[in-house]
Formats: sequence, C-alpha cells, structure tokens
Amino acid sequence: MAPLILRREVAADRDAARAVQAAAFPTPEGADEPIEAGLLDALRGCEGWVPALSWVAELDGQIVGHAVATRSPDSHQQRGGVGLGPIAVRPDLQRSGVGSALMHAMIGAADALDEPFIALLGDPDYYRRFGFVASSELGIDPPDPAWGHYFQALPLASWDPAFARPFTYAAPFDEL
Repeated sequence: MAPLILRREVAADRDAARAVQAAAFPTPEGADEPIEAGLLDALRGCEGWVPALSWVAELDGQIVGHAVATRSPDSHQQRGGVGLGPIAVRPDLQRSGVGSALMHAMIGAADALDEPFIALLGDPDYYRRFGFVASSELGIDPPDPAWGHYFQALPLASWDPAFARPFTYAAPFDEL
C-alpha cells in the first residue's frame, strides 16, 4: 500500500475535498447533498477561514480525507480558538486510521499557529484519545447548552485559562 500523505489543501484539491465530504455523510431527506458539503463551501468564503487549517489526506494520488478548522468570530481580538469540522474520510477507508492521522495533523497545525484550543462537537469516547475533554472543564461554554459533554475542547500550548469564555463557531455554522 502506498504511504498516506497529509498536507495542507491547495486550490487544485478543492473539488476532491468537497467530494470526500459529500461521500462521507448521509444526505438528509429532501436534500440534494449532505449538509457538510454545503457547509464547507460556506466556510471557504467566511471571515473565519484559515487556509493553513484545511488539510487533506492523499493516497495513491487521490484525496481520501479532508479536515478543516475555522476561527471563532471573536478570535482575532480575544483568542477565541478554532472549531474543528467538518472532518471526513472516504467511506471505503473509514476506520483505517486516515481520520486519526488527519486529527493529529490538524492538532499540530493549530498548535503551530498558536491557537489556544480546538473545539468540536462529537463523540467523547472517540475524541478523548486525542486529548479532548468536555469544554466545561476548561470554562468554555458550548454554543448550545444542550450539547453538554458532546461539546469538547483540546487546550494547546498557548492555552491560558483567561481564554475561557463562551465559544462561537464561524458564521456558516449558524445557518445549519
């Protein structure tokens, strides 16, 4: 098997990255595509887009995974961290380690950019392996209190408890 290559997305990857997102998630009844595909399009055009936090996994010259993190609207003034997602792996390669590799790449990239933390909504049993904890343990309130322990955060090297505050995702998440 060829080596898995993890790298920053370039313009030529956009269609393939979107196709991975569209293939990895179910399409809601009555919709033309999964929510995540349209969300990715909207994120690319928003103020919170960070090109250095859009990564692809490449195998045999094909994009097989994609992950993105965007800045919180208040992060430029208040160090508000980044929100991870969507993250996707081509269905035939799910549970093969591609998603874990993308997670490690994203964590390293966000840390290298001096982001104080990464926040996400997901399964605590899965994300715990990467060091994520319930955001409330860090004093970071979720956008929706009903998310409870499913809203998680990972403090990075520049974390300081003074950065604790309610988290806000990039604007396109509000349109979901």
